[in-house]
Amino acid sequence: MASLVITANRLGDAVLSTGVIDHLITTGRGPLTVACGPVPTSLFEGVPGIARVITVHKLSWSRHWLTLWAGTVQQPWDTVVDLRGSALAWVLRARHRRVWRAGSGHRVAEMARVIGVTPPPAPRVTPLPITPPAMPLLGLGPTANFRGKQWPTDRFIALARALLAGPLAGAKVAVFAAPSERAQAAAVLSAFPDALDLIDTGNLRLVAGWLAACRLFIGNDSGLMHLAAAAGAPTLGLFGPSPDALYRPWGDHTSFVRTPEPSEALWQRRKAEPRFEGHMMDSLTVAAAHAEAIDLLARTG
Repeated sequence: MASLVITANRLGDAVLSTGVIDHLITTGRGPLTVACGPVPTSLFEGVPGIARVITVHKLSWSRHWLTLWAGTVQQPWDTVVDLRGSALAWVLRARHRRVWRAGSGHRVAEMARVIGVTPPPAPRVTPLPITPPAMPLLGLGPTANFRGKQWPTDRFIALARALLAGPLAGAKVAVFAAPSERAQAAAVLSAFPDALDLIDTGNLRLVAGWLAACRLFIGNDSGLMHLAAAAGAPTLGLFGPSPDALYRPWGDHTSFVRTPEPSEALWQRRKAEPRFEGHMMDSLTVAAAHAEAIDLLARTG
């Protein structure tokens, strides 16, 4: 009997749910139907064990839940896993129901808790094959869905140049971003004219293929950061206003560095200054990020 997983609209949370989805497949709860938002849809299409992907387009007055119910109510399910914490699982025919309840741990651990699994299964994506260049790749993700989470672009450039002059000499820069974020990434592309432009790559599993080919990926807290980690790339996440305890990249091949101030202090500053338009990441230095990158390269060599 088939199972249904309702996962996120946003790429990052959808990627973090892939460990749970993979566990359900490998333990015989498939074939799975996965319901998610438009952005992460290609992450699940064509993955062995996933028979169907339902793209949930958000509608006013939460009518998208009614649409999803209409598309799933006729099917008797073995298990419904609702990682959105909605009421949908309770109005479908299912032998087992597992529904998200917010906790205080990392999102990977909290999602695993929904299905009662310890240790948490790591996020895992199935990349599409690519043909990478002969030289190593230094992946950069200089964008984010919120300006406050973006490390200043000039520091991304300075960090990349320092790494290319040192442990990654001879490497080629690869720039990753969502198609709508091209303007945010333009300065990084201009700084490295021979960089691989992987902004309009399209299919997320193809993006994962390029990320998996990176010797190192450095990015703001974003869906691309989580995708890089799930693809197996050594991943350094840059944090400021978002809590690293909940969203740091997952896995022994990852690390993170954050602003000296905790996220709560940065938000208090923003509230105290109504016209504050800074990145909220200004206090994170190139030296701090460089030191963490060197350590991660050594650990994953």
